[in-house]
Amino acid sequence: MTIDRLNSVDPIRDPQKPSLGGKAEKARGGDSIAISSDAAQKAELFKALELAKAAPDTRSDRIAELKAKINNPAYMDDAVVSMTADRIIDQLFGS
Repeated sequence: MTIDRLNSVDPIRDPQKPSLGGKAEKARGGDSIAISSDAAQKAELFKALELAKAAPDTRSDRIAELKAKINNPAYMDDAVVSMTADRIIDQLFGS
């Protein structure tokens, strides 16, 4: 009985380095990708969401300004209270 070798090792070539056979040179030629408009829109939305998440939750300067207005007795008159109440009702009941 004769046993033939499968994938015989050539002593001249290094068995650790496979030969490329010229295929790698052809593949390097012109790689390109195309991004669909849907993917571009989703990437833009993702970027906007990341920017929104990175923004601080409170605006300290605006809060300080509003506290100063509320503490000022001249600011809190009937017109301001009425307008604020109307806005709250609009938000709650959606007019």
